[in-house]
Amino acid sequence: MKKIKFIPLTLLSGLILAGCTTGKFERAVFDDFPVDKDPEAIGTRVVEKFLGSPHSIYGVLPPHKELKQISYPDVCTWLGGLWFAEEVGNQELIDRLEQRFQPFFDEEKWLLPEPNHVDNNVFGALALELFLQTGDPKYYELGMAYADSQWAVPEAATAEEKAWADKGYSWQTRIWLDDMFMITAVQAQAYRVTGDRKYIDRAARQMALYLDEIQLENGLFHHAPFAPYIWGRGNGWMAVGMSELLRALPADNPDRERIMQGYLKMMKSLLAFQEEDGMWRQLVDQPDLWKETSGTAMFAYAMITGVQEGWLAEGAYALAARKAWLELTNYLNDEDNLTMICVGLNARDFRKRYENAKQTVGNLHGQAPMIWCATALLRSER
Repeated sequence: MKKIKFIPLTLLSGLILAGCTTGKFERAVFDDFPVDKDPEAIGTRVVEKFLGSPHSIYGVLPPHKELKQISYPDVCTWLGGLWFAEEVGNQELIDRLEQRFQPFFDEEKWLLPEPNHVDNNVFGALALELFLQTGDPKYYELGMAYADSQWAVPEAATAEEKAWADKGYSWQTRIWLDDMFMITAVQAQAYRVTGDRKYIDRAARQMALYLDEIQLENGLFHHAPFAPYIWGRGNGWMAVGMSELLRALPADNPDRERIMQGYLKMMKSLLAFQEEDGMWRQLVDQPDLWKETSGTAMFAYAMITGVQEGWLAEGAYALAARKAWLELTNYLNDEDNLTMICVGLNARDFRKRYENAKQTVGNLHGQAPMIWCATALLRSER
């Protein structure tokens, strides 16, 4: 990766005033970082941290209670590591990430999550990414079992779950923001490996449902219908979920326009709520709450992706994403742990739950989107 000296913001402003085209502007904003904020270096540090750490319990590293299964924060960090390693062409890193997975076929098979919840089924996205990168059919078989079971209604399903399935949606539907990464990620991966439109089409229809149900007039989202709070990371799941879904979604999908409208509406609102230093807050619309890193990283990823794909044509979004990345790197400590990460939260109907949530260090809820951001910035150089 070439190293170019940092471009001052005064020069960046000049590029805007001079009418720099989107492509040239994007390269100027996303390619040139100080050495200590270089996306390849930062991404490598965080992936290495993951490889050097034991499995977490919902993002929390030991010491903790007895491990019962692999949880979604590990999946998201692992998936990000594979994206990153492929982007930088680091086969040795890919091999180590794959090797870490091998025990799930024998001595750690008991850690495989049961395919009975959105947070568990997203594991399939990781297995299918390994198939995409290695071609080994054992990953295909494992990953597709999680993708297919998300629509195969179990006998023990509740009446509500069966009702969602009868309407053509996943029986795992909850109308929680988190779902729109957990469901769409594995279904998009299933489409990538099979070419079968049913997977991506049903993911898009699911996303359109959530947009219709819980997107607010200002473009942001309550955590759930009974939890009327614009939680940062919850909105981050939606932002990344829409970005990744749109990247995979065929142009002729009937729900694409609806999803793009929802995405653009959200990005416009996020731009207005971003703090001067580039961060977003624990509750996005509440200026008295603390600045939170995992949601900030997710929003930055969604904006970087939108600029790259040409969905966000305005220079303001590239600058906003750059500013977020530069500030996020200040929250990465000397042990390669991101700080100020909100602990995992279930949706709740009282503000104190979000306001007083524990601020953690090195939690995989934050490590994962930090890797995603680094990967997205490196895509811009290609």
